[in-house]
Amino acid sequence: MSPQNPSVCRFGVFELDLRAAELRKNGVKLRLQDQPYHVLLKLVEHHGEIVSREELRSTLWHEDTFVDFETGLNTAIKRLRETLGDSADSPTFIEGALASSLVLWLWC
Repeated sequence: MSPQNPSVCRFGVFELDLRAAELRKNGVKLRLQDQPYHVLLKLVEHHGEIVSREELRSTLWHEDTFVDFETGLNTAIKRLRETLGDSADSPTFIEGALASSLVLWLWC
């Protein structure tokens, strides 16, 4: 988090305003759907640490929700990567760690 504003996380050309629930690129608000946004929040909370797919599942869906978890999570991660201009093959921010986890490499 920014020392001047603990509710803002800056990484690269991006700025995540936690209070306003907005992701901006060079000051321009980006459209980010609910699930990709919550994936980003979870990864920001644990930046530099491994976050399991199970942790992400529990962030996105209640325990009694029946959903195709793998497809839903993969779609949310794909949309988040697209918004960040990131790629699974050549990651800048979100990197796969082991087969069932992700790591967000950013410094806020």
